[in-house]
Amino acid sequence: MPFCEPARELRIQNSPLWLHQRNLLAPYVTREMELKQGEPLQPVREPTIVYRDNLFFDKFYIEAFMEEALRRNRPVRAAFRADDPAFREHALPLSTSYTPAGSLYLADLWYYPQGPKAGVEPLVIDMQAREIGYYHVPTYMADQSGDLVFQVPLRAMMAIDSWVHVFIADMVFGQFAHGARFEKRLNEDLGFKLKIIGKAIYEGRQVLESSELVKVGKGCVIDPSAVIHGPAIIGDNVTINAGAVIENSIIGNNVNVSQDVQVMLSVVGDGAFLPFRASLFMTTVMENSMVAQNTCLQMCVIGRNTFLGAGSTWTDYNLIPAPIRARDGNGKLSISNRPVMGGCVGHNCRIGAGMIIYPARTIESDVVLAASKERRVIDRDISFADSDHHHLKLSHLHQTLYHKDSKADSESW
Repeated sequence: MPFCEPARELRIQNSPLWLHQRNLLAPYVTREMELKQGEPLQPVREPTIVYRDNLFFDKFYIEAFMEEALRRNRPVRAAFRADDPAFREHALPLSTSYTPAGSLYLADLWYYPQGPKAGVEPLVIDMQAREIGYYHVPTYMADQSGDLVFQVPLRAMMAIDSWVHVFIADMVFGQFAHGARFEKRLNEDLGFKLKIIGKAIYEGRQVLESSELVKVGKGCVIDPSAVIHGPAIIGDNVTINAGAVIENSIIGNNVNVSQDVQVMLSVVGDGAFLPFRASLFMTTVMENSMVAQNTCLQMCVIGRNTFLGAGSTWTDYNLIPAPIRARDGNGKLSISNRPVMGGCVGHNCRIGAGMIIYPARTIESDVVLAASKERRVIDRDISFADSDHHHLKLSHLHQTLYHKDSKADSESW
């Protein structure tokens, strides 16, 4: 929830999770078998990787895991130390997938050198977390937890059990980690540093704007007054208009970024449209969605094929410093371990203009919300049953792609 589909179908780093997994595991496999829930694993007598389809991992974690697993040449299962900062702070809260084992938590990723069998031992891969702050804020916003910081791993792996984990995977374990690895290499590799500086001098650009840090696809139209700071990836056929600012973000293919749009530490999916003065900070917008003018998203996750009306604001901070709760993997409200966090909108939603959404609130897929005198502030989770389209005479015109079996009665205003 609130997407109404398995985690494997969601986009992480602008790629379906199942495809992301398959691409990273491709160097280690020759064939694959997909098992339905509860289906027993068929006996095989060859090296085998078994994993659950809700796992997000990056290239650097898988390389370290497979290198150590092959070296041991014994059945192993991925594990985390309870005191690993990145796991403790970001992956464990709201999760339901890990199996406690003493001071370790076991994840659903195994390697068997001679096919699945008993006697698996835990394999802990250090995620090499480093503490990184993301902006300067007044001390009262830090609450009892200290400064507002993230534990950013240089090797990332986590289970996607909650929508919050999509945010963590895209922002903390994705964009922040990408920047942290770049800084680490810049500090340790003199040749790499000289290459970056040399390319910037050759192009006559500031270092963060050079082509070594900003990768631009084919057929793009970028206004000269737009500011793009890397590390950033711009897809194919992207239009970026005057005054836009993009920093350390992923912009997918066929995206339109209008005048004065702000995109910082965010992931924008293929076919998205950001009209003028839309603002994204540490936010995921999945494919074919639109964030209308003057709408501000902070630490949010927006599903595919969704429209967000103009002038809406997703708030991210409890005015009284109480812990922010969010839906966990079982759909229950639990402590998110984040003092600042936005909200989540599912797929195929239509949200009217001028809304204010409280922190960590969710709006389920297929929902239509129109602003009214009775409802301009969203202070609770919105389910499909709460959708305004149920009460419209022309409700049949709204295709409920994720609630196809729903038979709601329609009536006019």
